[in-house]
Amino acid sequence: MLKPVILVLHQEHSSPGRVGQVLAKLGYPLDIRRPRFGDPLPESMDDHAGAVIFGGPQSANDDDEFVKREIDWIAVPLRDKKPYLGICLGAQMMARQLGARVSPHPQGHAEVGYYPIRPTDVGRALCAEWPDRVYQWHREGFELPAGGELLAEGDAFSVQAFRYGTGYALQFHPEVTHAMMYRWLVRGAHRMDLPGTKQRHEHIADRFVYDPAAMNWLAAFIDCWIGRKPAVAAQRAIAS
Repeated sequence: MLKPVILVLHQEHSSPGRVGQVLAKLGYPLDIRRPRFGDPLPESMDDHAGAVIFGGPQSANDDDEFVKREIDWIAVPLRDKKPYLGICLGAQMMARQLGARVSPHPQGHAEVGYYPIRPTDVGRALCAEWPDRVYQWHREGFELPAGGELLAEGDAFSVQAFRYGTGYALQFHPEVTHAMMYRWLVRGAHRMDLPGTKQRHEHIADRFVYDPAAMNWLAAFIDCWIGRKPAVAAQRAIAS
């Protein structure tokens, strides 16, 4: 039996979305933890196949005890050479763990909606077919940590994905399902007042155009990340 994957969520009713769906389909049990509500994190990764820290309304710069605890804990999967994936807040926490700065855009811009990304040569070697646009929901970004490999870049926030050892950081949200997007549009409607954000109708229209490629990319990426097969080979299998 495969070892479980730790999934760290930050709100009471948060969901791991498509990341959880892909892992479950591959046969990995899901060990959901919510440190914000008192759940512990293990001192080693001996009993787990990997770990994912998802997004949330918090900032990696917050003084909350659980935020600091999660940032410190990211050293555990990196030390044990187990797959770690940070998504949005989880990516910013990884950047902080590695000594990089997390900060708002200097002109106050935010990315809320679908935005273009450009894979680097290293990113294309990892996954040949990156989506043209990805779903974003953030107003802070991070620098590339020393020793990190840039996988994808963007416009307003230049670092969109990087790799460090067995850890991966994604500023964007490939896990978001259709239902999750609609919940965010209702509960986070105030975010669409920030400079540079897309409006509700743009989220809905863009999803039909860009989501299929993002969904296929995620399946291939997770196969690579968890160590089952190279992502390029996984994408070829999906296309066949």
